[in-house]
Amino acid sequence: MSEFKVLGMTIPRIAILNGAVLIFWGAISYFLQSADPPSITALIPAFLGFPMLALGIFSERDDRNRHHYMHASMGLSLVMVLGGARIVTGYSEMSTLAIISHLLLLQVGISFMIAGIKSFRHARKLREELGD
Repeated sequence: MSEFKVLGMTIPRIAILNGAVLIFWGAISYFLQSADPPSITALIPAFLGFPMLALGIFSERDDRNRHHYMHASMGLSLVMVLGGARIVTGYSEMSTLAIISHLLLLQVGISFMIAGIKSFRHARKLREELGD
């Protein structure tokens, strides 16, 4: 068995891509909002994207501790899902930018958790095969 990949990308590479997307969206939503002065809460996707990006970079560069970085990124993904889930109760009071931000957090969090869980299962199967 080889390294686990989704759409040709490793899980750390997906973390880097997801982090970059969240940072980009956070900056865009901060500058596009109509509030005066701009609300710092528009940057919440970027605040979650920076650690995701960093954890992905760390895990690519430090193979020995990759599992620690990926477990931390899974915890961060759970925070994203929980934060994005607020859309269920607060949809009617949210701006379009806030709705997009919450949906993006849900999408990134859920998809990364699914890929990460599959990756963890793959790693366990690989360890079991090598142990035999």
